[in-house]
Amino acid sequence: MELSVGAIMDGKVTGITKFGAFVALPEGKSGLVHISEIAYSYVNEVSDHLHEGQEVKVKIIGIDQSNRINLSIKQVEPPPQRAPRQGGGQRPGGGGSRPPRPGGGSARPMGFVHQPPKEPTDFEDRLKQFMQSSDSKLSELRYIEKKGGNRRGGGRR
Repeated sequence: MELSVGAIMDGKVTGITKFGAFVALPEGKSGLVHISEIAYSYVNEVSDHLHEGQEVKVKIIGIDQSNRINLSIKQVEPPPQRAPRQGGGQRPGGGGSRPPRPGGGSARPMGFVHQPPKEPTDFEDRLKQFMQSSDSKLSELRYIEKKGGNRRGGGRR
């Protein structure tokens, strides 16, 4: 059987490391399943998902110039369906949407028009958005500190 990229086969976990698991393949070959290719969910510890001697179905996702074989367990099956996002701008961990304010008023100061942030398309845009948000939060904290608004209850000594 020729090992080629895209082939799906059975293997046996022969070793666990902090960065992945080694899997024995047919014909005495072996490959590595990187920690990012074990599951669609976040994998903190490889040993939480795999153990030595476990039979696994793997997909060959790469063979480098040194004939090292890169494997994936998660690509053997289609990704799990995500629940559709609800409108209303809920944040992860948020408590849902708020009821409307009496009189239809807004909690925002007058003259402020809320525009939802644009979704960043690439790394540079995401980094720029993060830096702007970080700078804003830092300046707000410095302002609160300057006013003497210490959250621990005591003032400066």
